[in-house]
Amino acid sequence: MFVSVLLDRPLAVPLVYRLDDPDLVNDAFGRCVVVPLGRKETIGIIAAVHAATDVDESKVRAVRRVVSGVAPFSTQWLELARFAADYYQRSWGEIAVPALPPLLRKLPGARFESSLARARRHPLAATRSTIDSSPLQLTTEQTDAVTAIRAAPGFAVFLLFGVTGSGKTEVYLDAIAARLAQSEQAQALVLVPEINLTPQFEERLRRRFAGMAVVSLHSGLADGERTAAWLAAHEGRARVVIGTRLAVFASIPHLSIVVVDEEHDASFKAGDGARYSARDLAVKRAQLANVAVVLGSATPSLESWRLARDGQYRLLALTMRAGEAAVRPLPRVECVDLRTHAPVQGIAGPVRDALTGSLAHEHQSIVFINRRGYAPVIACDACGWVSVCRQCATFAAYHKTDATLRCHHCGWQARVPVACPTCGNPGLAAVGHGTQRVEEALRELLPRARVKRIDRDTTQRRNAARDALAAVHAGEVDVLVGTQMIAKGHDFRRVDLVAVLNADAQLVAHDFRAPERLFAVLMQVAGRAGRAGQPSKVLVQTRFPDHALFAALARLDYRRFAERELAERRSARMPPFVFQALLCAEARSLDAALEFLRAARQEAEAHAGNGAIALYDAVPMPLAKLAGVHRAQLLVESASRPALQRFLPVWLKAVREMKLASRVRWQIDVDPQEI
Repeated sequence: MFVSVLLDRPLAVPLVYRLDDPDLVNDAFGRCVVVPLGRKETIGIIAAVHAATDVDESKVRAVRRVVSGVAPFSTQWLELARFAADYYQRSWGEIAVPALPPLLRKLPGARFESSLARARRHPLAATRSTIDSSPLQLTTEQTDAVTAIRAAPGFAVFLLFGVTGSGKTEVYLDAIAARLAQSEQAQALVLVPEINLTPQFEERLRRRFAGMAVVSLHSGLADGERTAAWLAAHEGRARVVIGTRLAVFASIPHLSIVVVDEEHDASFKAGDGARYSARDLAVKRAQLANVAVVLGSATPSLESWRLARDGQYRLLALTMRAGEAAVRPLPRVECVDLRTHAPVQGIAGPVRDALTGSLAHEHQSIVFINRRGYAPVIACDACGWVSVCRQCATFAAYHKTDATLRCHHCGWQARVPVACPTCGNPGLAAVGHGTQRVEEALRELLPRARVKRIDRDTTQRRNAARDALAAVHAGEVDVLVGTQMIAKGHDFRRVDLVAVLNADAQLVAHDFRAPERLFAVLMQVAGRAGRAGQPSKVLVQTRFPDHALFAALARLDYRRFAERELAERRSARMPPFVFQALLCAEARSLDAALEFLRAARQEAEAHAGNGAIALYDAVPMPLAKLAGVHRAQLLVESASRPALQRFLPVWLKAVREMKLASRVRWQIDVDPQEI
């Protein structure tokens, strides 16, 4: 018997091996196997079984061993991996094999069975919770949303568009509960954008589904924990699986519903390797399983909003806050004009007064600035020298706590010079503000306040983010300073004030998606205020208070913002009205990267057909040098997604055969989120 085996290699087709075990003739499909590849062994997955092969049988090598103790993968799971591979222009094995848990990818040997046994004994959420798991009383809008989801007979996509605090999570939980109640085997998949959102959501799930196994899957888990969770899902023991984007590829044989929280979040798009969108694959996965998928957000992506507006997704709107917050209005949003109120240490007078007032009333405040470190740069007033990364074409940020300069892109760091490296001037000054500097300023401004900072620098230790957020929830923090880590999904009950600093940086960014992302993060962080029903307000420091984005934000009016943005995108022929792919090249010099892309463009011209494909010039990437590597990009687009998908494999085959292809590293990004 011969088998086609998927391997984590850029192979056009799976490799053929011989399977000598006659007992596996009828049970080989979908199994994990260890096979020889060159002089080494590697892990693979059987994707097809054949009685004969066109390959010279004398050259077909034998499967070394079948991985026992792991049930075969389903046809549906393999179809998902194949779809992702085809769409994102990777090999089937490059999608399927990396989805395996760590212990399986580490070439299982003689000790593998004992490792599996330990993983299966890992404690899951199988014991009954002592916390009351009874559901909350739903509003009319929530009830209507749950009823619609429950009534879906098979595949359906719901866009749950709800203002912050409207109870989207409770809709998710009720919809999941209805599906799980239909069968003792039914399973649910919940995707969240970031690891630090997992514990809070997981706790909600554990409370609601007491006695059921709830597992989480994300890259922050130890290998044993992640393998234990994956096995519980694969074997059907886990009834609910929650995770970040990698969880979209979890093997869940009895999938009954899919939920994607904060569906607009850019974190759902992989930034390296296979550049897949977990949100989009969640929709495809639901289609393959013939189940409902719920995409939730207070600020849906413009792609999802357009599909809902055009009737391809069903829109479920939650316009009112739920629970105790329903008796109070939404936060009042005001712009603080920095042209009138000059900031001191980055904080304008009206913001200082509001922080003082919130502290006097024993409420909590959030100060949001999406820039970590003490300052974005240090500079010399004498000669104009500024701190730059030695490996990237960008600035090196100043971190005062350990007196270092750090690149937030590649991780390079160095000690802060005692004098200007160019002219010797000792008077180097920090320019701009980051979370560290704002924290320092707040401690001076509010000496009685308990100030806490949450950003990537303060949460590197295991469980540090969870512990810091727990302190906020327990009322042990008066003023919370942070980046986007504090903006998403957290149910802070005592916050009555949110202050936003440095919003203008993204407002004037080069990326056409920058306004969409800025509006989303501002709406998210604004939604942290007044969640327990207390009167609340949001102050946004800006030099452009009359900008249309802030006008929509002041009304917390996503519809108004989205329709205006979509009109601009349509007139400019930008996504979601066109479909794009980005060919990215990395080389030792920028000239080499650009030379490769220009040759690739010539190949594209030969295959672009009758104008269905638009080709742009090769240009340096916005961050043209990263970690010592020079980078450039070539954009192709089409008004037709099928036309683009027909073009890409033909073009990329020609690109692979180019002589220049061996001198650069290159990859394709379908539906790129950063250009």
